[in-house]
Amino acid sequence: MTSRGTGKRVRKAPAERRNEIVTTAARIGLTEGLECITLRRVADELGVQSGLVGHYFPAADKLVAEAFTHATMAELDGLLPDPEGAADTGVAPGGTGPDAPTRTLRRFFALSSSADFDNVSRLWLNARHLSRYRPVLRDHVVEQELLWCRRIERVVAAGVEAGDFRCDDPWATAVRVLVAIDGTSAYVNTSAERRAAPIAHVVRTLAETELGLAPGTLELS
Repeated sequence: MTSRGTGKRVRKAPAERRNEIVTTAARIGLTEGLECITLRRVADELGVQSGLVGHYFPAADKLVAEAFTHATMAELDGLLPDPEGAADTGVAPGGTGPDAPTRTLRRFFALSSSADFDNVSRLWLNARHLSRYRPVLRDHVVEQELLWCRRIERVVAAGVEAGDFRCDDPWATAVRVLVAIDGTSAYVNTSAERRAAPIAHVVRTLAETELGLAPGTLELS
């Protein structure tokens, strides 16, 4: 933690300072939980007065919500990169060329089922719980749910168009995949050490069934 009031304050452009505040809050939320995000805590981490953080975020709930979105968007962009114009061109996130949708999903399921995804899983669980009482956070959670589903839907739709997948409703498949990810992630706080148990490949095997693929097709070799 950085002590406040030491040295000369560095004046930053408003957009840069705001992004710094959100990034710091997102890191706290990922590693310690959204409840640990307070204006004072973020200010201490940045070595500034809490009033400066309050200038950009008069209400802590707004900062918590934006920190959640920042963290989950960064993870989504790592799992399913969204190339510029993908929404209009139909290009599958993760690349182009033969078998691109299949390769994209293999990577997605491998990463999202690994220990590297645990902090994000905990963040989603944390946010879903808190969103019952925090309307601003609830709006951000719903928005992120839809965005994650749209990314998955585009990959599925691209695979169907290429003839790699068989699926009548890519959106419905995307929703079921996300629900399966949430369901298996719910065990992260109590059963992460049993990753090799039957739940380890639930999401991948569900997707293979949904897309008419042989078992193991979406396993990253």
